[in-house]
Amino acid sequence: MRFPRFVSLFALCAAAGALPSPFAMAADPVRLPVLVPVTGFLALEGTSQRNGALLALKTAPDLARPEVQDTATAPETAVNAFEKALSAGPVPAVVAPMLGTQMLALLPLAAERRVPLVTVSGTAQITEQGNPYVFRFFPGDAVVKQAHARFVVEELKATRPAVIYQTTAYGQSGRQALAEAFKRLGATVAFEEGVAPTVKDYRPVLAKALEARPDALVLHLHAGPTALAIRAAAGMAGVPRIVAGSAMHQPATAALLEPAELKGVCAESGSSPISGGAPALEAWTEAYRAAFKDDPDAFALAQYDGTMMVLAALRSGARSPEQVRDYLARSTHRGLAMTYRSDGKGNMAHDALIICFDGKDRTPRVAKRYVQGTS
Repeated sequence: MRFPRFVSLFALCAAAGALPSPFAMAADPVRLPVLVPVTGFLALEGTSQRNGALLALKTAPDLARPEVQDTATAPETAVNAFEKALSAGPVPAVVAPMLGTQMLALLPLAAERRVPLVTVSGTAQITEQGNPYVFRFFPGDAVVKQAHARFVVEELKATRPAVIYQTTAYGQSGRQALAEAFKRLGATVAFEEGVAPTVKDYRPVLAKALEARPDALVLHLHAGPTALAIRAAAGMAGVPRIVAGSAMHQPATAALLEPAELKGVCAESGSSPISGGAPALEAWTEAYRAAFKDDPDAFALAQYDGTMMVLAALRSGARSPEQVRDYLARSTHRGLAMTYRSDGKGNMAHDALIICFDGKDRTPRVAKRYVQGTS
């Protein structure tokens, strides 16, 4: 008779949270692959993504351990990294690369293997494929490009913007979202042209843009090209206000430019950790600086928040990929950048902001917030 009573008492304590479940006591930390581009033209952004994931996993070594692989910039490299990670044994989820072409290559594999991909890619198409295994924690182009265009039209009062975009999947996605947003807002795009990420001299395309007499210059480029374009623009006469894409909010991008070259430049983003705000965010920023000897950006913060939601799923008892997928799809997570919840397609982030530089230093100020689709 004593044995059943002991079992009942143990079960009651475990159910009340006084004791860990037998599964939790026996479980080892799960493997969590971190597949990100830390070399190539997306190295600045990819390094931030990796750092955000690692900082999150550092908080819970008992739950998960990272396995980092560099995906560079080729889709096949990302595919090989994914296959290698899964061949080593089961994983509950994968931190997936932010490069749009790599994400598009991984989506069929994630659906086939039924493993959730947690990413900060901004490319709109990745959540338009009907794939239930993708979760985006950085606001996609449908969110940030709306904010981008609204700031140009509503705050700068521009009606004839010029748009210079990257010829990558990311650039094409942003260009389309900007075109649709400007049309809805009643603005006419005076000039637009795509530029390959390998281009080093932006003076020719800027000269062509200025011939169209735009009243704003809108950039949607990766980090290195953004810095090259802004430096070139700073040395030219007649350049209107510049509102760049999210790459410009990165401290690593600003570090490539002199403060004077940044004067009057604005950019869209999902967040801006170094701009300050809530005490918890400022404490996280200091923790990031201590860990990586560098300033964090929105990509790092978004991947931190996304990885923390995966950890929350594991803490809830989820272990299999399907259990983690269900948790991500159905739960709400209060992160440091914003509150995340799926729209049914895997878009988890729904806020955006505009930051601007005053030319005195490389720290931007928040100029406008767009929360849950409203100003």
